[in-house]
Amino acid sequence: MNEYRRSFLNRCSQTGAVALTFAAGLLEPALALAAEWNKAAFDAKSIAEALKLSGAVGAFESKDLVLKVEEHAENGAVVQLEVTSKIPGTTSIAIFVDKNPRPLLADMTFQNGAEPYIFLVTKMAETSRIRAVARAGGKTYFTTREVAVTTSGC
Repeated sequence: MNEYRRSFLNRCSQTGAVALTFAAGLLEPALALAAEWNKAAFDAKSIAEALKLSGAVGAFESKDLVLKVEEHAENGAVVQLEVTSKIPGTTSIAIFVDKNPRPLLADMTFQNGAEPYIFLVTKMAETSRIRAVARAGGKTYFTTREVAVTTSGC
């Protein structure tokens, strides 16, 4: 049998199996593709509003929440940062840049014992404070770092 024909028939049968699974209601794409997100907090224009809408007001400062970022960013279009939480039972980490047009950058949820670690590259409009906020055991914790930006990235 022709190799291409065999490959084509195999893919068609796989596609049919997936379509049948959807039709039977065994797989729900909305649940599989996206989790709920806090649109209002991501759309906030000020740091105070973003913190309030994300539930980060009244957080406790913690040395067990580690934020690694360069003190000076030559180019604000490429700012790398890492956040690691050593707080037991961490369920989420959010990252804010105070002076960005939209301060809330990310809000990650960790389930089933996932390691609470984030690495991301972001843009910064100007010299600003970066905040990492973690939730664990019904409490909220934070840490901050100031980053000086030479050339704006926004």
